[in-house]
Amino acid sequence: MSAAQHKARTSQAARTAAPQSPLIEISNVKKYYQQGTTVVRALDGVSIAIEAGDFVAIMGQSGSGKSTLMNIIGCLDRPTSGEYRVAGIDVATLSSDELAALRCRTFGFVFQRFNLLPEITASGNVEIPAAYAGRTKHDRVTRARALLTRLGLGERATHRPTELSGGQQQRVSIARALMNEAPVILADEPTGALDSRSGEEVLALLKELHTEGRTVILITHNPAIAEHAERTIHIADGLIQLDERRSRAANAKAPVFNLNLSAKNRWLPDLVEATKMALNSMRVNLFRTALTLLGVVIGVAAVVAMLAIGDGSRQQVLERISAMGTNLLVVRPGAARVRAGGDIATLVEEDARAIAELSAVVAISPERATRATVRYGGIDYQTAILGAWPGYVQARDWPMAEGSFISEDDVKGYAPVVVLGQTVARTLFPDGSSPVGKYLLIRNVPFEIVGVLAQRGATPWGTDQDDLVVMPLSTGYMRIFGKRYLQSITVLVGDSNEIKPTEAAIEKLLTERHRGVVDFQIRNTSSILETALATQDTLTILLASVAAISLLVGGIGVMNIMLVSVTERTREIGVRMATGARMGNILLQFNTEALVVCGIGGFAGVLLGIAVALVVQSFGVAILLSPLPAILAFSCAFLTGLLFGYLPARKAAQMDPVVALSYE
Repeated sequence: MSAAQHKARTSQAARTAAPQSPLIEISNVKKYYQQGTTVVRALDGVSIAIEAGDFVAIMGQSGSGKSTLMNIIGCLDRPTSGEYRVAGIDVATLSSDELAALRCRTFGFVFQRFNLLPEITASGNVEIPAAYAGRTKHDRVTRARALLTRLGLGERATHRPTELSGGQQQRVSIARALMNEAPVILADEPTGALDSRSGEEVLALLKELHTEGRTVILITHNPAIAEHAERTIHIADGLIQLDERRSRAANAKAPVFNLNLSAKNRWLPDLVEATKMALNSMRVNLFRTALTLLGVVIGVAAVVAMLAIGDGSRQQVLERISAMGTNLLVVRPGAARVRAGGDIATLVEEDARAIAELSAVVAISPERATRATVRYGGIDYQTAILGAWPGYVQARDWPMAEGSFISEDDVKGYAPVVVLGQTVARTLFPDGSSPVGKYLLIRNVPFEIVGVLAQRGATPWGTDQDDLVVMPLSTGYMRIFGKRYLQSITVLVGDSNEIKPTEAAIEKLLTERHRGVVDFQIRNTSSILETALATQDTLTILLASVAAISLLVGGIGVMNIMLVSVTERTREIGVRMATGARMGNILLQFNTEALVVCGIGGFAGVLLGIAVALVVQSFGVAILLSPLPAILAFSCAFLTGLLFGYLPARKAAQMDPVVALSYE
């Protein structure tokens, strides 16, 4: 046998009840409190031995130390010094969880103020100790109803404490004390808040329980009540003054006591019960729950909506730049990073013809543009006039809506023909008639309309691509532009893998043609796309950060509300600890409440965020809804509940039971 196994068996043996030992044995127990500079001696060397099956009344005036003694006997408090044994086991050697198990299976508490939880039914209050003992729901409900029926409250099982009289509430408290077949009943002034008739009924119940073999310890200041016990211990100023023992009733059963501290609650039932408690707490405190949810809902909705808008804008930028062509190179006059004003005369058509000879070039279009007023009938409209080659539509991947584009013959013959963008076509022909074959005037020169381009939309920078009129470059030179210099050369490369080599080849070609002077710059749409997407990603991150801050604020709100809840429910925490709740149970309960709040808020926030995004879309803003942002936002809300719920839950779990029970 290993040393660890030997130690474990020795430890277990130490917790086995010794048959010869008294059930409760207190030796020279002292309990001191510090109040400012004064030391209060609540107990000053108390020694008591109580056998199983005794009916003991501990009697004394207020401040005598009797309640402190009961709290130590019930393992709600620890002595400052001295020794306390239960069935031969030194309580000082027990862990907090073992103390909770001892309270759960050994002691049944009957309080003067009942200490029932007001938000749950009488049956629910009775079930509490069994929940911490790990009993099934069916077993708990069945036994609770049986106990309430035995105590004359079968028809009141579904009523809340506020709907019961004082005597009925105390009977519910007694039923709760009996739920786990506790062999020891600790009754602290059980008749103090009752009328005389109800008080007699409660005392009769206690005597009946004693007759069945239970050990009853009654705390009172009333000699008449103490007379019901078989033994009276008088206490004053923290010391035992008198111990009057009378013979035990002849009909008292010999009790069988088995102390078991090894049983543990199951994790899943604990979680289910904690979730039910959380939902019930939310229902009872509906307004506070709504305020807590509001912060989480707004935070999650902001994340979902803003990411949808950010992703939609990003997708729109991607589509618009892709529509321009991702295999494009655009050559512009003027050296890079050099500011120049006016017309830069460095690119000519011959440069475009030389570039067209490169093997990777599929289409090319030298271009020059200006703005001018076009007229059709009585309508004047100022628009962009673009001179280009036939390769323009292929390079830009721009289909025709109707008619045809300019041809090589048009360029060679200086033909007075034009192709309209959709914006110009709608403006000049508002009746929707076909413009093809009709004539318009540009600077008083008539031009035949031979085609209309398909709708293209705005660029990523907001420029309307459809607001233009295209004519042969040669015609533009002769009739519109005057000067024969280019503003750009658009080059379509057949294979995207050839973009970089072709860019290098064009740079080398033009440098040679311009006698070694780099008086041009080359941009490719791939780099434009990367820059635009990087900018858009930055904006999306900014939006997400703002939304995340909203979620963080919501999480802080959850923590604040949970801290308030812990303070408000301090007495409830004490009751749960007195009935057997371990630190883990309290921690799980309050953490679960925070998780349930944030989970519900997260789900509602996702739905609200989607709704907001759809509303924004109806106003023409691009959005892109995808599962990932919603899952991310919900997960963040859930983690927020876990993070910000832990500190309040930890505060609740670390409370001293006796302090929690005395909280006002």
